[in-house]
Amino acid sequence: MKRRDLLGLLGSFALSRPLAAYAQEPGKVWRMGFLAQGYEKFYDALFDGLKGLGYQEGRNLLVERRYAEGRSERFQEFAAEMVRLKVDVIIVSTTPAGFAVKSPATNIPVVFPNAISPVESGLVASLANPGGNITGGAAQTAALSTKRLEILKEVVPGLSRSAVLWNGANPALAYPWKLTQNAASALGVELEPIEVHSPQDIEAAFAKMTEGRPDALIVLQDALTLQHRKEIIDFTVEKRLPGMFVAREWVTAGGLMSYGENLAEMYRRGAYFVDKILKGAKPADIPVEQVTKFELILNLKTAKAMGWTIPPEILATADDVIE
Repeated sequence: MKRRDLLGLLGSFALSRPLAAYAQEPGKVWRMGFLAQGYEKFYDALFDGLKGLGYQEGRNLLVERRYAEGRSERFQEFAAEMVRLKVDVIIVSTTPAGFAVKSPATNIPVVFPNAISPVESGLVASLANPGGNITGGAAQTAALSTKRLEILKEVVPGLSRSAVLWNGANPALAYPWKLTQNAASALGVELEPIEVHSPQDIEAAFAKMTEGRPDALIVLQDALTLQHRKEIIDFTVEKRLPGMFVAREWVTAGGLMSYGENLAEMYRRGAYFVDKILKGAKPADIPVEQVTKFELILNLKTAKAMGWTIPPEILATADDVIE
């Protein structure tokens, strides 16, 4: 049942006419690069936002999509390709892609809809003055570390040790990991870091957690772990391991709970940055925006299957409860 209505987005947008029709369209046809690990439904929100601002794929917008599929080293190759294609703007869905386009594509504007710790990772100089050729929206993954642990402790009585699954190859996650350690120390929770660097590391991570038998699992989300959320969620349900995730996409897929930003809303807001850039603004002059609205999503069906009871006070504060 819904506790707070949040605007969602449905559907994906297909080409409305053949490529040959571009030449028949009056005015400018913009070319946009889109770099990601793999397709996600919430990416559609970006294109919905762009459509509302007058940019429609198949009419005046051509999108060059490239997916790394867990091989982050491919972002360098994609960046070079975007330069050759002379795209007008590049969208990056993950920090490694952002770093890849900063160097070879310094003359091409770049937008990140939901960068993790962009200042701390060195992706931008500051939120107010990003500098360089890149700007966008900043996720509050690190800042929410304490709140997530507090919720997890209320759901898991006696929580003393939690595994933390994260992509150690993503420089943006170093800061969230540090703040999670600080939060755990203050709350008396021992952490066991479980690093993955590629899809091939997921099974080894499961084996390590099976052997270590932690009380709970915290996932520091990035594009890699998000792409493999089904395997991660299935593991937590099988082991009856309470999981705390970052976004609703994990909970709707069967995860126990999440606390964080609405990813679709962040991607829709990304259209604002694209529009300003295509109208002549420089990324260096467009401040990075931080999300200030967060949502707690719970899955009671999963809780029941795992034998966990969600405290009434936590249920009362949930924005969405899946039953």
